[in-house]
Amino acid sequence: MKNKNLWFALLIGLLTGTTACSDFLDRSPEDRVSDDAVWKTSDHLKLYVNNFYNNNALLPLRNGYSNTETPFYQDATGGSDTQIAINHNSRMNGENTVPESGGGWSYGDWSVLRNINYFFSHYKTATGDENEINRYVGEALFFRAIFYFDKLRNFGDVPFYEDVLMLKDGELLHKARDPRNVVANRLISDLDKAVQYLPSRKGRSWDGRLNKETAMLLQARIALYEGTWEKYHAGTPFGVTGSNGSEFITKAKNVTDSLIALGSCDLDNTGSTTGYFDLFNQHSYSGSQEVLFWRQYEVGTLTHTWPRYTYNGSGMGLTKRMIDSYLAANGKPVEISGLAISDATLVDLVANRDPRLNQTIYVNDGLHLIDNKTGRLFTYPHLYAEGSVKCVTGYQLYKGHDSSEFETTEGTAAQIYFRYAEALLINAEAKAELGTITQTDLDNTINKLRDRAGLPHLNLADVNGWTYTKEFPALSNIINEIRRERKVELVGEGFRVDDIFRWAAAGLLIRDYIPLGALRSQWDGIIGDQFLGDVSAIPTKDGYINPYANTTVGVSGYKFNLNRDYLRPLPLTELVLNPSLNPNNPGWD
Repeated sequence: MKNKNLWFALLIGLLTGTTACSDFLDRSPEDRVSDDAVWKTSDHLKLYVNNFYNNNALLPLRNGYSNTETPFYQDATGGSDTQIAINHNSRMNGENTVPESGGGWSYGDWSVLRNINYFFSHYKTATGDENEINRYVGEALFFRAIFYFDKLRNFGDVPFYEDVLMLKDGELLHKARDPRNVVANRLISDLDKAVQYLPSRKGRSWDGRLNKETAMLLQARIALYEGTWEKYHAGTPFGVTGSNGSEFITKAKNVTDSLIALGSCDLDNTGSTTGYFDLFNQHSYSGSQEVLFWRQYEVGTLTHTWPRYTYNGSGMGLTKRMIDSYLAANGKPVEISGLAISDATLVDLVANRDPRLNQTIYVNDGLHLIDNKTGRLFTYPHLYAEGSVKCVTGYQLYKGHDSSEFETTEGTAAQIYFRYAEALLINAEAKAELGTITQTDLDNTINKLRDRAGLPHLNLADVNGWTYTKEFPALSNIINEIRRERKVELVGEGFRVDDIFRWAAAGLLIRDYIPLGALRSQWDGIIGDQFLGDVSAIPTKDGYINPYANTTVGVSGYKFNLNRDYLRPLPLTELVLNPSLNPNNPGWD
């Protein structure tokens, strides 16, 4: 009876939003309810799975500017080449060391997996509508895939557990790491089931729960990541012996083909001159065709502080490299466009360029609204600011700003987790990597994104004939342009570091790279409230703001260790406790 009372306390905690649920679920499985009778109905399964929706390790919650998981900030804190934070990234500069403990591998870092697998050990005792039961099984499979994908990206080979670990399970606790491709294959297989079990969003109103389309997009994301990782790391200590990744890349192609064919998704705001910008500051996506899964906020229930920081730079900034990536307005790279392009001022910068640039950064053109209640407009970037919220580069991020909630501490703009645009980009990249891409494929993917942006279509025959400076000189023009499209469309959304790593491109894009910002001279001599200082004192390199000038990064560039830093090290304590985990990741011994 005591066990049943504890179970019902858990249910009440879930229903009332108290912390009883998380307190209970954070306990070791050995301390948990052992009476299978409490897993009676699909409602019990639903209430248990609800916990995973609010677990920050699975679906990070938007918070303030200092939260590294906050949307539009992750590329900066992750150390990308396109967006930087006030302090340089230690991993990109080769400064990390093997931790004594923790490092993403501590007991607490695996607790959510124990909670998920506890579900799989008990759900079969529930009776009722099979479709309802399977739905929650599909949700749990999705969350386990999310968990393991994070571990895979950080550590490569990891032990895959599908059972609840008890303290007496010495053999399992000392299990060796499974090869990364084996783990990835298991995630793909689990998501096949999730796709089968979860309902489609088509014809359904938004209920805040996972759907078939979101599971398909996660599956495609994992497949493309692993496939391109294996392809571009082949022959290195980070690769997979005997595999070139084509099986995973093909899976990414196939699942996004199927997702497109479902007809339940589309891009929002096509035909609107500000359609790209307007996508990222909505308070609800219940009517969206593009946003597949998102988090709702509500005053008095769940809010965030992001609106306090979006107007002042948020302690980050886009880099000159990112800005230089935007095409000319005629759809060609700037150097072969034949159009007048200048970066002398922000207004000059966005002229004759991909319209998404003007919707991604603040520009002092009288159109970039900071506060719609007072009509306050952007004038200058916050190159100086109190605390750590300034704009680092002069290219201040406008994407995601909500002028209706200027400086509020109770923001309710929704948080996007998965959107259909990513599926289109995955489909195009996978087909380009497989060498099968056609003009029809481009029209069904990249050119849909360009239609919304108001940019001319990408023409395969034209692109193949271009002679220009490519970001990836050894690769085809079409792969370069698809990667450019991904870079521009997803800027600030947390994909760039993963892309650099899976393409094995740190040697090209990170090693010896000095991140720069805007041309400083456009603001020299201006001292005002927004600057709070003399801009001419900001150090530059070749006239462009050099945020890290006073560090080795600003002098000679990042010192990323190409033989080590693609993966994180396992902590020393764990290697001693479980010798089967040895050897450590390449370069960390």
